[in-house]
Amino acid sequence: MAFTGRDKTWLRGPRAVGLLAAGAAVVLGLATGGTVTQAAPAKPKPTHTQIQLLALNDFHGNLAPNPATSSGGNVNGTPAGGAEYLATHLELARAAAKAQGQESVTVAAGDLIGASPLLSAAFHDEPTIEAMNEMGLDATSVGNHEFDEGWHELLRMQTGGCLDDGDGQNNQNSCPDLKAEFEGAKFDYLSANVFFENTQRTLLDPYTVKKFKNGQKIAFIGMTLEATPNIVTKAGVEGLTFKDEVETANALVPKLKEQGIQSIVVLLHEGGLPSDPRAFNSCPGISGPITDIAKNLDPAIDAIISGHTHQAYNCSINDPAGKPRLVTSASSFGKIFTEVRLSIDNATHDVDRLNTLANNRIVTRDVPKDPALTKLITKYQTLVAPIESKVIGHITTPLVSRTPDDSQESPLGNLIADAQLADPSTVTNGKTPVVAFMNPGGIRADLASTGGAVTFGQAFTVQPFNNFLVSMDMTGTQIKALLEQQFSGANQAANKVLQIAGITYTWNPAAAPGAKVVAGSINIAGQPLVDGTTYRIVTNNFLSDGGDGFPAFTTATDKFFGGLDIDAFANYLTAHDPYTPGPTDRISIGS
Repeated sequence: MAFTGRDKTWLRGPRAVGLLAAGAAVVLGLATGGTVTQAAPAKPKPTHTQIQLLALNDFHGNLAPNPATSSGGNVNGTPAGGAEYLATHLELARAAAKAQGQESVTVAAGDLIGASPLLSAAFHDEPTIEAMNEMGLDATSVGNHEFDEGWHELLRMQTGGCLDDGDGQNNQNSCPDLKAEFEGAKFDYLSANVFFENTQRTLLDPYTVKKFKNGQKIAFIGMTLEATPNIVTKAGVEGLTFKDEVETANALVPKLKEQGIQSIVVLLHEGGLPSDPRAFNSCPGISGPITDIAKNLDPAIDAIISGHTHQAYNCSINDPAGKPRLVTSASSFGKIFTEVRLSIDNATHDVDRLNTLANNRIVTRDVPKDPALTKLITKYQTLVAPIESKVIGHITTPLVSRTPDDSQESPLGNLIADAQLADPSTVTNGKTPVVAFMNPGGIRADLASTGGAVTFGQAFTVQPFNNFLVSMDMTGTQIKALLEQQFSGANQAANKVLQIAGITYTWNPAAAPGAKVVAGSINIAGQPLVDGTTYRIVTNNFLSDGGDGFPAFTTATDKFFGGLDIDAFANYLTAHDPYTPGPTDRISIGS
């Protein structure tokens, strides 16, 4: 909330009347020769201005609360998240700050949209932008997922307007309420390091400056993941160039200082990985890109609000001058928000880091729901019903089961892996995947039907995460290591067998971890696996990042992001209508 001349209301109202009355009494006393009581010593002027900064990141359109039993619906076992609760928590935090005489500003570090649940994704994420407007967001950096539907669509998110998308064509519908055109974001989308190749002008504003009382100004620089072109579809960023985050931010510092701005915060869509993700208000053993970025950003930058890795941390990392600097991240899906008290020196107009505090707070569900957000969510739940109920295919059995056999292979796992292998969106530079891997934990329910008919909503229930498919190169040696990780490391206590297509193998439950896959049993496209041969494989972005205890995926090369897994699944069911589950004969148990 910026402070302007129009906000200077302190000379009006009861306080002003009291001041005038006191002044009149003094004058009257002097005129009549009465006794004048000496005024109390004036209070010293405050040396600092306290500004509340509320921050979030990686919301990904999670408007409705996720199940508390899911990773997206709790923090360390505490049910968390949901836009209705997040809005209430933000308002309560602002009210508490106001009671202490503090002004407040709310910011984000990208990926507010993209990879969203059906409730938001079905409407091109317009509901999430509207929700952020209701929550009072002031500014956000642009994340990589803001480019999921291309940079033209990102600009529409900022400025508003409707798409002519055929009223629900491809399971999406822009401006479904004919009485209300999409108005766009009331907050600022910022991206200092994304430029048009031909003009070298930034795609969006690089920064915004917010003004507060006592003449304080804070500049917020928005920074997008430099590697965005490597993890989104090429068409989405065509004509753009993404520059180094550190170089870009540092180059802006002197320009901001020329405007008399000393307090600078970077909203960075890049992050880190603490060694203990449960310690959300500290950052033990933090690693990843954020550490190098924080160590190299100009010392004039006072704080870094980060994201992208979906982790929660509250860190102090030294700047290039060796002085501690605040670095935070607030998990994902609106489960946590960060509250920062920026203490600004009234003399220097710069952030006093020693007196600046931060706290990551869980968005618990024990507060009242915000009525405006409830109204918005209810509206879109009604509007999504036609998309949700759309029949996309049929199955010849009452359901396709996710229950595995003794080898841990399931009929539904095979169907999903087949769909991912067949999806054309991951084909790039003439390279077509020959193997698919799917994590069993990502299969959230059996594929149900209504009299054999399968709706888009029923398919979405199976795969509700809106993960992106990622194709990549892996050698035979890397694939062997990957298969062993199903039974070792983080997965040793409870084997986590990937669902597969294009590959077969045998594993031995009695063998030692690290040697459970039977030697010589792995075949790809019917041919024995060769250690030195490179194979093109496809999986989802969760596994691609090493999720579920599969670090072998992080060693893969030439990664290319395709479409959503749910779209691949739905399209496959339509193309194979009706679908009959096949045998589970890709993974076998032996010795």
